[in-house]
Amino acid sequence: MSSVRVPDLTLPATGFPQEISLAAQAGKKLVLYFYPKDNTPGCTTEGIDFARLHDAFVAAGAVVFGVSRDSVKSHDGFKCRHAFPFELLSDADEALCQALDVIRLKNLYGKQVRGIERSTFVFDAAGRLVREWRGVKVPGHAQDVLDFVKGL
Repeated sequence: MSSVRVPDLTLPATGFPQEISLAAQAGKKLVLYFYPKDNTPGCTTEGIDFARLHDAFVAAGAVVFGVSRDSVKSHDGFKCRHAFPFELLSDADEALCQALDVIRLKNLYGKQVRGIERSTFVFDAAGRLVREWRGVKVPGHAQDVLDFVKGL
């Protein structure tokens, strides 16, 4: 069992004005999926996949949050446009990104840029990290996470 715990952070979130405390999710399974940028093709597909399976996550006792460095204003538009049934967390200061080590140097049009590596983390109801996926490929990923959560 991992010794990594849910970071004790409170982040701005959709549903303005709102902040969500990760520590307040104790007692529930917690799914944090990190994605690079609102309104980009892969991130949209990933969000839609998690949205499509949201009722099953809830039935399995899990709460799902999407996380990127985008602003709450950007998140609000993204969430509304695609009717995501879960909240999106804004980690503009990268506190959560740093805590879970998801910032990487990536090549973008021949230049190195810092960005979020698409990653997902599942914490059990006691707040312990029980599974992580890094360098995620979107197709089938949300289903893989759901299958894991159902087995907890």
